[in-house]
Order: sequence, then C-alpha cells, then structure tokens
Amino acid sequence: MLALIGGTSFRFADLPPLERESVNTPFGPAEVLCGDYLMLMRHQRGLPPHRINFRAGMAALAIRGADRVVAFGCSGSLKKKIPPGSLVIPDDYLSWADIPSFHDHAISHVRPEIDPYLRTELSRLVPEAIPRGVYAQTRGPRLETVAEVKALARIADIVGMTLASEATLAREMDLHFAALCTVDNYAHGLGNEVLTYEQVLESARVHGDRTAEIVLRIVEALA
Repeated sequence: MLALIGGTSFRFADLPPLERESVNTPFGPAEVLCGDYLMLMRHQRGLPPHRINFRAGMAALAIRGADRVVAFGCSGSLKKKIPPGSLVIPDDYLSWADIPSFHDHAISHVRPEIDPYLRTELSRLVPEAIPRGVYAQTRGPRLETVAEVKALARIADIVGMTLASEATLAREMDLHFAALCTVDNYAHGLGNEVLTYEQVLESARVHGDRTAEIVLRIVEALA
C-alpha cells in the first residue's frame, strides 16, 4: 500500500478526505489518515521538527500495511541554480542531526538508500522536478547559520529537517522510500531578503494547488 508523508507543504493543499485512525505503536501513538492509500502528517499536534516522533509515525504506517512511502517536504536551496519554486527528487542524503533508529537493543548496520525504482517513478510522474540532488538534514527548529550554509553547499543541493530520519527508518523496516521536496527559499545568506518561517508558509500557500495536483497524480498512478 502506498503511504504519503506531508508537512507544511500539505497545509494549504486541498487533498481528498481520508478517515483518521489513531495507531498504537511500541514508540507511542500516531494518527494516520486511511483510505485507498495512507497519509501521515509529520507535524502532529503542531510539534516542531526536532520533536517529531519519527519512529511512531513510520511504525504506524507499517502496521497499517504500507510498503511504499513518498515523503513531501519543504526545503531551502543551497545552490543559486535551484531557485525557490523548484521541485527536487533527491537521490541521496546526509545529516548533521541525530538520526533515530529502531535498532536500540541490537547491532544492525543498515545500508541507507533512496529507493531507485520509486524515485524513477516519481521522476516520470513529476517531470517538472529536478530528478536528482543531495538533501542535507539539520536538526532544527532554528535555521542554518550562514557559515553552515556555505559548508553544506559544498556537499549538498537542498537543506531541510526531516528527510534523512524518515528515509533511514523506512529502510530499517524494508519500506521503499522516495521523496519530493519543494524549494521554498534560498538558504540563509544566499538570498537577498531576510529569511523567515513566514516565507516558508507563504510559499506553501502559493503552491497549494500545485501540491494537491501532484498528490493526485501520484495516488492515481501508484495507489
């Protein structure tokens, strides 16, 4: 079963109604929207990125039968050639934040990856997106410093606060995982204006119809 994960980019998208279900997991409860496909809103109860219970959310999707996960996420551009308004389908990621794991009581070294087949399907369904890029995850909730942006720009293309955690946990549970990232702003120090969270919200609002239309494309093809 297909599962979608959404956050800020879903707040202003008119999405089809699904039935809410609270799923109990060994890591706490998580609310999942259920229908012909599953949807997990990552900022449950308004929690900021550094307080998201990633393990409960991913476990809840697996309990409800998910085998493929497409995550939507907001990001900042680390490269001038990737302007705000762009879409990026990452093919790799790195993290400057602690990554959660299901393997707290046994040694298990999982090889991380973004599923190449699912990523190829996303590229086919969303041809306007940049088909590859490296996503850098930082902890949040603060934005990155100018110095951090300069360093990250040498090794990554976009920056956000969630994808590496979700991709790693999906891999640990043998769930096929890919992501579609909206670029809402230039990272701190790259743009001309002062960067604020309100700008991210405004970008999500402006592109709400586009997000809803892309969700419909993905669901019709993959659910």
